[in-house]
Amino acid sequence: MKLGAFSVSLAVKDIKASKEFYENLGFSVFVGEIGRKYLIMKNQSTLIGLFQGMFENNILTFNPGWDQDANTLEDYDDVRKIQKHLKAKNATFASEIDAADSGPASFVVLDPDGNAILIDQHI
Repeated sequence: MKLGAFSVSLAVKDIKASKEFYENLGFSVFVGEIGRKYLIMKNQSTLIGLFQGMFENNILTFNPGWDQDANTLEDYDDVRKIQKHLKAKNATFASEIDAADSGPASFVVLDPDGNAILIDQHI
């Protein structure tokens, strides 16, 4: 399964304080807008998303079709193919996408402990 870029999406209480903390760890803003209360921060190939007020818990995130620099990959597994594979394995879904669509889409699958994994394709 080719899941693409990986990041941890953190549900933060104060995005400005979190931004400063992660900058002190060597991260810098990669994309996002602090005014819209989300930032993707990067340290070498490591990505951390900071999201204030968007979701309750931390989420593991994969972006099919992207590398760690948000460059489009030529060879990747479409989000619908990944969802189909996980459905065949009886995974538990928090949200699903229409398999007949194409292009950008996302779904959330839960691991056995209830941790959310976001599969979020932007292309």
